Amino acid sequence: MASVGATPGRTPQGPGPREASASFPSPAPVPDPREAEEEEEEEPAEIHLCVLWNSGYLGIAYYDTSDSTIYFMPDAPDHESLKLLQRVLDEIDPQSVVTSAKQDENMTRFLGKLASQEHREPKRPEIILLPSADFGLEISKQRLLSGNYSFIPDSMTATEKILFLSSIIPFDCLLTVRALGGLLKFMGRRRIGVELEDYNVSIPILGFKKFALTHLVSIDQDTYSVLQIFKSEPHPSVYKVASGLKEGLSLFGILNRCRCKWGEKLLRLWFTRPTQDLEELNSRLDVIQFFLLPQNLDMAQMLHRLLGHIKNVPLILKRMKLSHTKVSDWQVLYKTVYSALGLRDACRSLPQSIQLFRDIAQEFSDDLHHIASLIGKVVDFEGSLAENRFTVLPNIDPEIDAKKRRLTGLPSFLTEVARKELENLDPRIPSCSVIYIPLIGFLLCIPRLPSMVDTSDFEIEGLDFMFLSEEKLHYRSARTKELDALLGDLHCDIRDQETLLMYQLQCQVLARAAVLTRVLDLASRLDVLLALASAARDYGYSRPRYSPRLLGVRIQNGRHPLMELCARTFVPNSAECGGYKGRVKVITGPNSSGKSIYLKQVGLITFMALVGSFVPAEEAEIGAVDAIFTRIHSCESISLGLSTFMIDLNQVAKAVNNATERSLVLIDEFGKGTNTVDGLALLAAVIRHWLALGPTCPHIFVATNFLSLIQLQLLPQGPLVQYLTMETCEDGNDLVFFYQVCEGVANASHASHTAAQAGLPEKLIARGKEVSDLICSGEPIKPVKELLKEKQMENCQMLVDKFLKLDLEDPSLDLDIFMSQEVLPAAATIL
Repeated sequence: MASVGATPGRTPQGPGPREASASFPSPAPVPDPREAEEEEEEEPAEIHLCVLWNSGYLGIAYYDTSDSTIYFMPDAPDHESLKLLQRVLDEIDPQSVVTSAKQDENMTRFLGKLASQEHREPKRPEIILLPSADFGLEISKQRLLSGNYSFIPDSMTATEKILFLSSIIPFDCLLTVRALGGLLKFMGRRRIGVELEDYNVSIPILGFKKFALTHLVSIDQDTYSVLQIFKSEPHPSVYKVASGLKEGLSLFGILNRCRCKWGEKLLRLWFTRPTQDLEELNSRLDVIQFFLLPQNLDMAQMLHRLLGHIKNVPLILKRMKLSHTKVSDWQVLYKTVYSALGLRDACRSLPQSIQLFRDIAQEFSDDLHHIASLIGKVVDFEGSLAENRFTVLPNIDPEIDAKKRRLTGLPSFLTEVARKELENLDPRIPSCSVIYIPLIGFLLCIPRLPSMVDTSDFEIEGLDFMFLSEEKLHYRSARTKELDALLGDLHCDIRDQETLLMYQLQCQVLARAAVLTRVLDLASRLDVLLALASAARDYGYSRPRYSPRLLGVRIQNGRHPLMELCARTFVPNSAECGGYKGRVKVITGPNSSGKSIYLKQVGLITFMALVGSFVPAEEAEIGAVDAIFTRIHSCESISLGLSTFMIDLNQVAKAVNNATERSLVLIDEFGKGTNTVDGLALLAAVIRHWLALGPTCPHIFVATNFLSLIQLQLLPQGPLVQYLTMETCEDGNDLVFFYQVCEGVANASHASHTAAQAGLPEKLIARGKEVSDLICSGEPIKPVKELLKEKQMENCQMLVDKFLKLDLEDPSLDLDIFMSQEVLPAAATIL
């Protein structure tokens, strides 16, 4: 029970042993402010996508609950197979896909295929069909213009609101407008994010943002997996077994040094959207290069510290919109805004020729100072944490101050009232107190006497019995009723007035939500680039160059970014696949000589350059690469229902059907999952298919142990093909690996050496080598004589044992049957 009062103890002037008091409970324990600052509730993000397809164009919009933002893609052309839509689905992985029930055959077929993908991770999206009337153009415009958006000031007129939204939403893209209208209809029907709120509570929408997939480099999930760009592992903590995954040894893992959650989110987004936009890539590299200068190290560290205080602003704004703001949210927002001001002041001292510094210096406006000043002057953080609710500082509202002073003086006043009440009570009552309970009022509290057994014994003349609690009786008296009329419900009045002030403060903050969202965008971008600069400094990366006229890549002394961290020494290798010559590189060499690492190295360096990162190489020149395809490891899964070789074929088929002259294709050991002759034939056929394209052939790196591919001259001679090998040297019976790529062809796979390293018995290795030599020379394979003799001796011993176990006195023994069924078959194996 909440109560307010004070306990003065025994009063010397009191009548005899009796005691009058007014009791107050001790205040609630104050939580650790650091815990309040760092509290950020993790909510599972949901993405709901709406799509329309008409006359070869797509209109796409989706709502992300993690930042309460609607994203839209302006009308974009797509193929009848809807490859663009599939790419969007792969990237954002929506929980539901909303579309019109009236669709053409292509979209119907696509949605049927999507709904049947049992193996889709983590699960296939829910397909929701709405009546086509819900996607009408006029009604969609009406929904957009009549929406309740917190980022639009209430002071705007209807005309100004239309002009404001027109500057954000492309109303000339009719499919996009219809998709946005259908999405709003679905969100209103499902009550996304406000399922448990009153129906008059609107769905929080903190902004509209455009997204586009132009200039992006195509990379499928298999490539992300085999190149170890991402690698999720179960979290080792027992508290996160059910929900937690942590990043394992991966490219993302070693480059992710972001200090804020949204920086990490943006880095992941850049990784999933490698781009060919040279202006964007160079702008990222300019910032990284600036922070790599020795004289800028202190500035980078200072900015990194400030970024650590940039918290989950969209979540706080969403709570404000729903009036669910916590005490810690104000503290976090206050620290975020002041850190943003620190970033602005720091960037104003940096070269304004760099776009990011100029944007932060200009767009972190005085609205931030206004928000920070308001919160700092209004919110009583210490009092709020103590009472676990929003409280305001003194001198903000005179009426609240007066009521708080009155509430503060209550203990001594109630003690005096209790003394007067005690004078009028039965002398048997030793003490009493006057307490204040919010929502109930002032009550007279006296201890229960031993004689008070039944409820009828609780009645006292002049007092109205209220309730019994903890062996204390609570009454209303004439004085407590007078106090109720005079002072009222102070606690609730103060709380109501402070809640009203909080609401007014929330409105001020929400009116400036746009600048807060922009702060988050620019701060997360700065966070990512500082993280990439830190990794480049520690690992010795260099800046890549971009050459639009170069079709391919040129890498001087490149290194594998993950392998160099695991190996004691790493041998760098160069790669060049620009121009007409050597578009198809066939790499041979012994097992474990580094062929696969070389392929992955080329792919990773190219990928890092296409996300705007420095790369592990002395020099790197990246041309116009539009896709990276791989067939390196078989991503086996029972849920796919496909054999290992079938999965390999699917990966190669993607490359064959989609690779262009600007694509990079990495193939490792294709064909080994089936019969040797069939696998060799398939590999040769795939390479010959690409060679037949001539100048439009993709840039291909093929690593193989099929030496017959070269020995049988299965590939046509010409400048398009270049043969490379991994350099080795035989030192007696040992094979020395140099891990260096050079021109040439390997003369043997040296499988026996690898088998010895794996720990196979020497006899098996010798026999395998013998059989291999016989096959190469075309001679028949004969069984080993020693093994044959051992087998004969075993059979002889078995036959002798059978004779010794024979009981000739047994009347049931039939020697003819014994000879025909036991002796003769055994003798045949011996002879």
